[in-house]
Amino acid sequence: MRKIEHIGIAVKNLEASNQLFEKIFGNPPYKEEEVINEGVKTSFFMNGPNKIELLEATNPESPIAKFLDKKGEGIHHIAFDVENIEKEIQRLKGEGFIVLNETPKKGADNKLVAFLHPKGTNGVLIELCQEIQ
Repeated sequence: MRKIEHIGIAVKNLEASNQLFEKIFGNPPYKEEEVINEGVKTSFFMNGPNKIELLEATNPESPIAKFLDKKGEGIHHIAFDVENIEKEIQRLKGEGFIVLNETPKKGADNKLVAFLHPKGTNGVLIELCQEIQ
């Protein structure tokens, strides 16, 4: 893992949250997109070298909707940039971690993604991200 790629924050209302974070950072999101297969709309903010992703559920069965029902708004995951996501998945499986996506899937912001189950990571959902070439 090379660096923290972004921190994901689950929100109930993306438009209202975009306004809030625009006030915090002093600039609007640089990107908004919907990831239909995950049932989520996202926006991304830059703050120096750091990236924040806001996530709003688009249907009640999406992982974000379930998270919001259980825990409310707040930090959902920490994403790490990796050079080779397939190799990293195999390495982490070998270390005993539960990988939720053994085959990487297309995520937001032009990334291949996979997640580690929070039961094995002190309650933190970990996302692995690799830029799609």
